[in-house]
Amino acid sequence: MSAYAYTDVPARPGWIARTLNWLDERGPISWIVVMVGSFIFAGPLGLVVLGFILITGRFGRGCRRNAERFAACAPRMNFHASRPTGNRAFDAYKADTLARLEREQDDFEAFLARLREARDKAEFDQYMDERARAAAAMPETARTADDAPEAPRS
Repeated sequence: MSAYAYTDVPARPGWIARTLNWLDERGPISWIVVMVGSFIFAGPLGLVVLGFILITGRFGRGCRRNAERFAACAPRMNFHASRPTGNRAFDAYKADTLARLEREQDDFEAFLARLREARDKAEFDQYMDERARAAAAMPETARTADDAPEAPRS
């Protein structure tokens, strides 16, 4: 048996990790400032910074880490509808309510699709009626001149 206890002492991070952590602590606005500044300084560098932000998910991480600082992120981060509460009666009620709401949403979307289809059909029928009325109102001589085949040219 050893007299030494194992302690996990993190090594001091390098300057890049410290800079990234510093920017993450200040939230998405700091990343936007860095990105705009890099676009102004050099366009390709701005694209590299933009790619880095998108690939590493810096906006999402800052939103989760600083939810109390960024009120827009807070409601999204605290909502867990699928997590059980431990109260079986409430969980059953919640599951039934969510299933009912999903059915109602599906029914409503189907209703909207039928409504759009009916509106499109009505617009098409109106267009065809207007076209038929315009064709009926056209003088007979103009109609026969338009419909007559052209004489072959020699």
